[in-house]
Amino acid sequence: MTIYLWVILAYLLVMTGYNIHRSRRIKSQDDFMVAGRSLSLTKMVFTLVCTWIGSGTFIAGAEYASYAGWSAIWQPAGAFLGIAIIYFVAGKIRTFGQYTVGDILEVRYGRFARLFGAIALIIAFTTIVAYQFRAGGYILNVISDGRISLELGQTITAVFVIGFVAIGGMIAVAHTDLPNGIIIVSACLISVPFVITAAGGWAHAHEVLEPSRFQVFASDFGKYPPLKAFAYFLSTLLLLLGVQSMYQKFYAARSPREARQAVAIWIVGTIVVETIVIAIAVFASVYNTEHGLGWDGRALVLNAARYMVPGWAGVLLLGAACAVVLSTGMNYLLSSSSNVMRDIYQSMINPNADPDRMVALQKVFIVLMGFCAFLMIFIPTYMKSQISILQYAYFAYTMYGVAVTPALFAALTWKRATWQGGVASIVGGAVATVFFEFVLPAIAPGVMQGAGGAAGAVFGADPWGIPSIYPSAIISIGALVLVSLMTPAPKPEELAQLFPDQVGVPKA
Repeated sequence: MTIYLWVILAYLLVMTGYNIHRSRRIKSQDDFMVAGRSLSLTKMVFTLVCTWIGSGTFIAGAEYASYAGWSAIWQPAGAFLGIAIIYFVAGKIRTFGQYTVGDILEVRYGRFARLFGAIALIIAFTTIVAYQFRAGGYILNVISDGRISLELGQTITAVFVIGFVAIGGMIAVAHTDLPNGIIIVSACLISVPFVITAAGGWAHAHEVLEPSRFQVFASDFGKYPPLKAFAYFLSTLLLLLGVQSMYQKFYAARSPREARQAVAIWIVGTIVVETIVIAIAVFASVYNTEHGLGWDGRALVLNAARYMVPGWAGVLLLGAACAVVLSTGMNYLLSSSSNVMRDIYQSMINPNADPDRMVALQKVFIVLMGFCAFLMIFIPTYMKSQISILQYAYFAYTMYGVAVTPALFAALTWKRATWQGGVASIVGGAVATVFFEFVLPAIAPGVMQGAGGAAGAVFGADPWGIPSIYPSAIISIGALVLVSLMTPAPKPEELAQLFPDQVGVPKA
């Protein structure tokens, strides 16, 4: 086991050196935030894969599959559909060519929409960064057989992620994602045949695992299994349709055409990796059951790397697990710090800020926000609270998906959306998510249903058994549509930047 740990640490040091080397090319704010808008098609594809494939796949996805079996595919399936839809707007996003989704929100809905959207995004993305730290700590703890404590592992991960982003910004992140993406995709493709063989194949899996692991909707979690499964599908779909980290990659592409081509390839890579990880988790469940390795869903992919594949393939798969944590943490930390600088500081406080000062100040905020993310996961760890990466992911996805995505996507596709409707959607979605996820369980715990048994402890209870994303999404989308229809339509000149084909408005 020592060899695994040393290889992973060596990989982290190599990535650090590579990151420092790439950071020497930073000359401007454009370089730091969007890599000088110079990413090639190949780098675009792999950085998109790395941004989306994180511990939500390798740790939370495996945790989901340990209870839901093959029906766990519902969670990543939302991304499959989301990427297909994004394909049709990727070129427009690159043509708009700004820095954050707040730039789009302000063009359509005004400065308050930009501010409220930035606040919702910062909350969601800081949560995502926090559980990357948790996943990194867990990985180091497992592969060291406990020699590295969970607390120390989280700290090591946080230091590397925060340091990587502060040193190089997008120019380092995107170029680091190239080797990370290659490792992730190749490790999954190479490992899955070994894992299936070690578990005894499909027929043997049917003999060992409970029938619920092969149902379309696993019956052992949630009061209403189909609603629960589709809630994960919907939260993933809504996050991906509006997730700023992806939009920033489109801004960083060399051209609108290459941005759109990258999305077409990205969907293939995402389907392959997400499906393979679930397959590895399901067959690792068989192996764990027969070899007494326990039933910790978070460790399924890690155990597969340690016990079910040859040593060289195991190192590659563990490297992939570390790569997804680092790359996702880096991307979301950079993205949320960009909101602080662009949507709050530059938009609201100092519009004429010096670009060099902007880069230096953003590095300070990267460290501060990274520390806040670290506290979000360290404090519950110190207090010995039960932590599920899956539940962290679900909250972050829901917050962003209902507070930002409806208004953002309407800004790009629905000309009738008004600034009043956009603001109402953002505020209504954020408030509803906080209410159903935190306030209602605190003031009326009796309405929370569906948390019985081990699976319920992982997936959590819901108000009256109905996942919070449904009422939250209804409030957000309903506010957007109703308020927009009740207020005056935008004037053609107000749509010019995003809809240059408007009658009477010259194309940019």
